[in-house]
Amino acid sequence: MKNKILGVVFSGIIMCAATTSALANEFEAQIMDILNNQVRAWLSDPAIVEAVKAQNAEHANMGDADIDTLDKKWRAEAKAGGGDMINGVLGKDISKFLTGKKEGSNGVFSEIFVMDNKGMNVGQSDVTSDYMQGDEGKWQKTYQAGPDAVFVDEVEFDDSSQTFQSQVSATIVDPADGKPIGAITLGINVENL
Repeated sequence: MKNKILGVVFSGIIMCAATTSALANEFEAQIMDILNNQVRAWLSDPAIVEAVKAQNAEHANMGDADIDTLDKKWRAEAKAGGGDMINGVLGKDISKFLTGKKEGSNGVFSEIFVMDNKGMNVGQSDVTSDYMQGDEGKWQKTYQAGPDAVFVDEVEFDDSSQTFQSQVSATIVDPADGKPIGAITLGINVENL
């Protein structure tokens, strides 16, 4: 009897967890449709792959202190409204590619940014508040989780765009060998779905 009761309790916990997860983002099916039917094709585009691989090679020997220094510089520039580091990233071909994708989305994408194998920004459509994303779920639950990983975050109100959005993140792989090289995050304006 005790085992039967424990089984029922355990089943209830599993069902509750599954229901809570399903309700966490009511737009998840639509977001996954966008990811699978639009965004996945970009992830093997040379504009993205080559930029990520180049930054991975450039930053291969960078340690935590170096990354922290870059992140502090980025945050200071973001707070000041711009600077050489931000302008350098926004001026890259990959940033122009991502900006074009955002502008062509009819307001569905509120932001798009790509991260390297350390979680640092490679390119972006808009200025992010920080340069280092490696301490956040968008990178940890994708790049670190493997080549097929996807992370759909909860819907939140975004102060900068004054819209409700959810971020979807996915691992970027090298098409040559299928190994993870970075990650992409897209802000999805759920009001425009």
